[in-house]
Amino acid sequence: MDVTKDKELSSLLSELSEENSIKLMKRFNKIMRWVIADFPKFTSHKYPDKHGLIYFDGKEERKYTYKELDSLSNRFANFLIENGLNDYDRVALHSFNSDYFVISMFGTYKAKGVLVPINYLLTGKDVVYQINNSESKFYILDDAFYDQIKDVLSEFNFVKKYVGINQRNKIKDNKFIDFKNIINSYTDKEPDKILNIWDPVTIMYTSGTESLPKGVIHTNQSLISEYVSSILSGRFESRDAVIHALPLYHCAQKDVFLVPYIWIGATNIILPKGDIQLIMESIEKYKANSMFAPPTVWIGIINHPDFKKYDLSSIEKIYYGAAIMPVEILNKLRKEFPNAKFVNYYGQTELAPAHTALLPEDHEKKPGTAGKELLNMITELMDDNGNIINEPYKPGEIVGRGPHTMLGYLKNEEKTLEAFAYGWFHSGDIGMWDSDHYLYVVDRKKDMIKTGGENVSSREVEEVIYKHPAVKEVAVIGLPDEKWIEKVTAIVVLKDGYEKSDKLKNEIIEYSRNNLAHFKAPKDVIFVDSLPKSPSGKILKRELREMFKATKEFKKET
Repeated sequence: MDVTKDKELSSLLSELSEENSIKLMKRFNKIMRWVIADFPKFTSHKYPDKHGLIYFDGKEERKYTYKELDSLSNRFANFLIENGLNDYDRVALHSFNSDYFVISMFGTYKAKGVLVPINYLLTGKDVVYQINNSESKFYILDDAFYDQIKDVLSEFNFVKKYVGINQRNKIKDNKFIDFKNIINSYTDKEPDKILNIWDPVTIMYTSGTESLPKGVIHTNQSLISEYVSSILSGRFESRDAVIHALPLYHCAQKDVFLVPYIWIGATNIILPKGDIQLIMESIEKYKANSMFAPPTVWIGIINHPDFKKYDLSSIEKIYYGAAIMPVEILNKLRKEFPNAKFVNYYGQTELAPAHTALLPEDHEKKPGTAGKELLNMITELMDDNGNIINEPYKPGEIVGRGPHTMLGYLKNEEKTLEAFAYGWFHSGDIGMWDSDHYLYVVDRKKDMIKTGGENVSSREVEEVIYKHPAVKEVAVIGLPDEKWIEKVTAIVVLKDGYEKSDKLKNEIIEYSRNNLAHFKAPKDVIFVDSLPKSPSGKILKRELREMFKATKEFKKET
């Protein structure tokens, strides 16, 4: 090899500095970079012919080897670049879970774009807000949502190119370029892009409690460090066959499970959405051994009338998170899946999102806790004045530091500074340490109920009510009350075979009083047919408080 004198390189290697380090990393970028865009390439080098991506909707199945996934992602990246995508331009992806979602995601990363996943439950002005706030230049639309979005397309102020995932032939608008034509038309040569660990790669909009969601900016660094933490804590293996049923626009399914599992070379089964029957069918069909779902989905599985009809014995790894798992439900799951190991992840979108985990070996002695901090995070509790709380059983806000942390909120200096107060990321959750320094998530700050001068954790009350034999699901909220200021109120979904009645309501209240301090027990019980939930399975207590904010409205429901 002929190596001539390179004065610039000699200078860069002669003096160690931040500037020179960056120049060297850019000069030899493809040799040394560590970026998500390269994951399909790395995995295809190890497992070129392994079917790493399978789409199944109950009828149609599409399979891809890792070599094919890398090739198709390159094709989509080259489409973006040749159609005017500049570095860090945003690409909005509005789609059900699918193989096309995954190809679009990696294609965006390879093109040095920034992915903006859109919550597919949003309509109209809510979608317009996220598209315009992110200044997305490309918009990729699953045609399942075309009818609900077509009337606001003209309000997308920055979009230059439209791509249609036209599986149902619903998109008739000529401005949409067909996705299949793209991956059949462009070269699969890897794009010639300098990609960096610090590059922003995605903006995830929080479901949030405020009127406008916040755009959480994540980099290769924040996501990859979180992937490492998740792989180690979850004991992910390349032999795993993994069901991905929760929305991929949500960071839990996408960034705790899908992308890390692609990185290590597992078999990934993508379901369009979290349909319980389809989940059970897919576990049986693919002998899946690993799945993540929030508690509400696991509850739905074990309570499903066809639960015993399917062979789910292949399940070895049960992951849960996004909401608190009642201990009573956890015990039922352990009984129904005796061979499974359980991992509980706790976190926030801003932390990519995993923060802590309760590992399998700790489930016996510490059920109901959020475990301990992950490898790449430091977790503390903090009082309102920025002081760290170390004493056991003293509540404080859960805060964190580490490379999982977001860059900030897009175009929102005030909320970014608020979230990073005192040099820590503030979760908005209240927690407590136990005597062994395991973390208990007590409640969201906003969900703590102040009743008669006392603070009540809604979770503590829910844990008790879940043990009542008639209760399928429960959410405890505080509602306005002249006497108590806030009245502890249980919103209850009954199991099949139980009828709504004043007698049963009083029985649940009395049961609670027998197992809790009386001021914590619900003053009222409201029976409903279902609880409002986010796509990630979180019960939307804000909506419940709005629905039942007046006493006269309570009476209508009961």
